[in-house]
Amino acid sequence: MSSYQQLLEKQRAFFATGKTRNIAFRIEQLKKLRQVVIEKHQDVEDALYKDLKKSEFEAFATEVTAMIDEINAAVENLEAWIKPVDVPSPPLFGQAESRIYYEPYGTVLILNTWNYPFVLCFKPLVGALAAGNCCVVKPSEVAPATSEVLADLINTAFEEEYCVAIESGVEGTTELLKERFDFILYTGGTNVGRIVAKAAAEHLTPTVLELGGKSPCIVDKSADIERSAGSICWGKFINSGQTCTAPDYIWVHKDVKDRLIEALKKQIKIFYGDDIKNNPDFGRIINRRHFERLQGLMKEGRIVFGGEVDENQNFISPVIIDEITWDNKIMQEEIFGPLLPVMVFENLEEVVKALAGREKPLALYLYTTDKASEEMIIHNVSFGGGCVNATLMHMLNTNLPFGGVGNSGHGSYSGRWSVETFSHKKGVLNRALSDEPAPVFPPYEDHVKMLKQIYLGK
Repeated sequence: MSSYQQLLEKQRAFFATGKTRNIAFRIEQLKKLRQVVIEKHQDVEDALYKDLKKSEFEAFATEVTAMIDEINAAVENLEAWIKPVDVPSPPLFGQAESRIYYEPYGTVLILNTWNYPFVLCFKPLVGALAAGNCCVVKPSEVAPATSEVLADLINTAFEEEYCVAIESGVEGTTELLKERFDFILYTGGTNVGRIVAKAAAEHLTPTVLELGGKSPCIVDKSADIERSAGSICWGKFINSGQTCTAPDYIWVHKDVKDRLIEALKKQIKIFYGDDIKNNPDFGRIINRRHFERLQGLMKEGRIVFGGEVDENQNFISPVIIDEITWDNKIMQEEIFGPLLPVMVFENLEEVVKALAGREKPLALYLYTTDKASEEMIIHNVSFGGGCVNATLMHMLNTNLPFGGVGNSGHGSYSGRWSVETFSHKKGVLNRALSDEPAPVFPPYEDHVKMLKQIYLGK
């Protein structure tokens, strides 16, 4: 028996004790995790700087506070979230009560990513624990410092038979996927997502896959260009563009393209100054492989701003690239870096039609002051989630589900939606036993007229 099999046996045995079904136990464990995060927040910030050169503000605001917010939401609302739900019963069954119960799956595997390693782990992890599951977390080996700290947070807070983090390379992930978990959540690229889905299918294990994709940022001619530029720059260049929901490209109305590009240039300078490489608020690309991949995407189109690189630091400054079409290489894959290609459109109908023929994105952002334009995009374009006149903020709202659709993933989590995801909804009908038989019992002759009256009105 492998060490992973032994670990899973321990977790299954602990789950079988029923301790995790106790609400007070779940809340106590979440409070323990919150306390560990508070005590070790500096370790989190230091690790994020070491791996990604995230500034103190970025690390605290996008990771530490988000972890605490997620835990707080679960602690404060868990009893209401998992309360059994009464639903109507069809008259066909006579006197009956129907109810939905929230039941934990068992042991959950969370395969984490590297770009926001803490918040993208804690959002599903908190929900899985709040739902009453045991958990195994596999941090990403791509970011070793954050992987070590993430494992320390989890393993300090919990015993391994309840929740454990395992550090390993790709081979560890491969071995874990051979085991039979009760639920798997994976955050990362589409290619690995397919591998995870295939492995889960061997055991008929349900999954949530958060995979990313090319998230458009559409700027209508009615948009407030100056204010839109600031919002777009923040969403695109935070974490050096290494955000799964970052605006991947701009699609702007031809009448306002030049104004928008000038506003973007101005805003980048306001954010980061003239010496971006030495500005502590701008980070670095995670490793040389991604750095070289991004350099290759800069060879087409016309760079109208930025483009400074330093291979010794994996540094690429914010880049705006004009004269881009769907045929360019940069439009064939998710960018995941500080490169911002710009395309133009003449009308929103053109945008809707073009997006309908492409893979569904994880996010979509629309800048407009026209309500009709807003309604057209929201109701006619499929995407995981998004914002109007903002970027990224939807994924930090614990009251909104976060997840992809189609090629950008399936399933969702965050706040209550995490508890929904990691709970089996068990439907139970409770019928009062009485002398009166249910209308579905034979002989049927006396019931036909009554049923037709109820359902057909005759």
